[in-house]
This record gives sequence, structure tokens and C-alpha cells, in this order.
Amino acid sequence: MSRKVISYILGALLFLILFAAGPVQQDNESHTQADASGSAVHEAPHGEAEEGFSPSDFIFDHILDAYDWHILSYHDFHLSIPLPVIIYSDTKGLNVFMFNKFHHGHSDYKGFRYETHGENRGKVVEIMEDGSRIVPKLDLSFTKNVLAILISIILLLLVFLSVAKAYKRNPDKAPTGLQNLMEPIILFIRDDIARPSIGEHKYKKFMPFLLSIFFFIWFNNMLGLIPIFPGGANVTGNITVTLVLALFTFGITTINGNKNYWLHIFNMPGVPWWIKFPIPLMPVIEIIGMITKPFVLMIRLFANITAGHIIVLGFFSLIFIFGQMSPGLGYGVSILSLAFTIFMSMLELLVALIQAYVFTLLSAIYFGMATEEHH
Repeated sequence: MSRKVISYILGALLFLILFAAGPVQQDNESHTQADASGSAVHEAPHGEAEEGFSPSDFIFDHILDAYDWHILSYHDFHLSIPLPVIIYSDTKGLNVFMFNKFHHGHSDYKGFRYETHGENRGKVVEIMEDGSRIVPKLDLSFTKNVLAILISIILLLLVFLSVAKAYKRNPDKAPTGLQNLMEPIILFIRDDIARPSIGEHKYKKFMPFLLSIFFFIWFNNMLGLIPIFPGGANVTGNITVTLVLALFTFGITTINGNKNYWLHIFNMPGVPWWIKFPIPLMPVIEIIGMITKPFVLMIRLFANITAGHIIVLGFFSLIFIFGQMSPGLGYGVSILSLAFTIFMSMLELLVALIQAYVFTLLSAIYFGMATEEHH
């Protein structure tokens, strides 16, 4: 089973990289630097500057994707990991270069500019001959979320390959260490999620996917709560990533749907014929239900993870907002803000596990509905 889990993880990696590598729509926190009074200076392109702390910019710079991975900023010192920018346009063709060529939005490169303000803020735009700026036709840049997905995949492989080797070395001994931590979780997913939801005879077929989706979501939720590299990326709070995960569930449900499943969608037994024909009211409702299920999976995971980050960053923002009014007031509010932040962080640890459980449970229920035999 461990080989199947690894194959599912690698397959998920390819799809997630494809979708998560789409255009990013924000600036990065590396473009905001704190001054001595707790306010912030937003560096505008070509030497322009805007003083004052903006809570919305502070929050969205942290929860959205970026072309580099910010690590540390102190006054004029910025430490970040630049990532490859992959741009295709009709006029300049394919262009591949590192994000640091833009020097945090202060210079252009090869006819492209990184916008730090305005309508296209956080995007790489193409500068036309007449001076206008347009978004390139295709942006497949290797963004922060893509790198975070790679890191989580490598971490998953290291964990489960080591656990699998431990089982092979000591097949008849009680589990220890990391093996002892993973085994109860795997058995819980098997005995309390897969078996009751799918059935005794068919659950094994779906176990690799259910295990992969649970640990992928849980690991990324936990990594998102770590404020330092390689943590801090908001992978499961990116709606593109949650969309791909939901599409996996939808695709598996649709492919494995049996005759009884499709019969209940297009010709539901026990329903008066005039509701099904000639106006297909019930089939339309059932098809809408098919689409709604993955949509709910996508929105639930995205909204819960993003909301937690926004609340925590909101508490941090209060320190700078009150600090601009009075340094003493900022110090006073910081005690209360940090207390609430610690509380929310503890709550987020629970939410990280619950959201992985809910996504896995609902996926198993959908699989069970698709494979249930007629009674």
C-alpha cells in the first residue's frame, strides 16, 4: 500500500504544480519594511514611497502567493529566495529569469515590470512600445506556493518511506518512534472513515487516495502555521490548490460511479414520472448536486484556513495601528494582541487537523455513495 500512496502523492504533485503555477495576484511581504515607530514604508517603483501602515496590504501580502519567498526584512536589508519567472507573450515569446532581476519592483527586465501598486499590483506585466502595460498571455512562474508544495511532498515522502522501511525491518515488532505516531492515524482513517463510509469490500481501493489527501492537507496546514522558512506559505488557503484537491475527489467519484449511482441521478426510482419527464427537474437537481459537492469541499478548506491566518494577522495589525497613534498605546495593545494571537494559534492547530479530517471524510462518503449497490 505504501507504493500506491507514493504514486498518488507524486501524481498529485504534478497536478498541483500545474495549477498552482498560475498567475500570482499580489505583492510579497518583502516590499513592506517596518520603521522604528511600528509604521511601514511601502516601496513604490522607481523611487516613489508611500508612508503609513496599511492593514489590508499587510494581511494580503502574507496570505497570498508571491514570486519569491520572503525570509527577513530589517530597514534596507531584505533576505528572500527568488524564484523562476516563466512568462510567455505574443510579442516576446517565452522568457525565463529569476525574480530578483526586478530588484523588488525598482527596475524593469527584458521589457517586463513587476507592479507594486495599481490595478496589476503583484503581477508581472509586459511594457508595450506605446508605454502601456498588459498582463502576459501566459504566466507559469514557479511561485512560493509551488515551492511549498514541493517541500511538503518531500517531507511526506521522507516520513512514509522511513515508516515503510521500519515495517519491513521489523514486521513482527511493536511500532516505535515515527512509526508509532503514524500507525494510529492510518488505522483511524481506515477503520473510522473508509470502512464505515465506503463499505467493507470496497474501501481498500480508495485507501491510497484518502491517506494521501489527509496527510497532504494536514502537513500543509501545519507548515502554514510556522512563521519561518520552510513554513509560512498559505498552500491550503489558496483556492486554486483546494480546487485541484476537490477535482481529484470529483474525478474519482465520477469514474467509480456504478450503474445504481447514475440511475439515481438520471432516473431516480420511486419518483413520479412527471418530475423526471418531460421536464428533467430531478436530473437537473442531481447534476447540480454533483457539482456542488466538490465546490463545497473547495470553499470549506480554503475559507477556514484563510480565515485563521487573517484573524491572527489582524491581531498583529492592531499593534501597528495603535502604535502610529502613540508608541505607549502600541506597547499596551501588543500584550493583548499577542495573548489573542497565541490563543488563535492553538486553535489553528486543532483546525488544521479537523479540516484534513473533514475533507477526507466527505471524500470517503462521496466514494461510498458512488459505489453503493442497490438494496
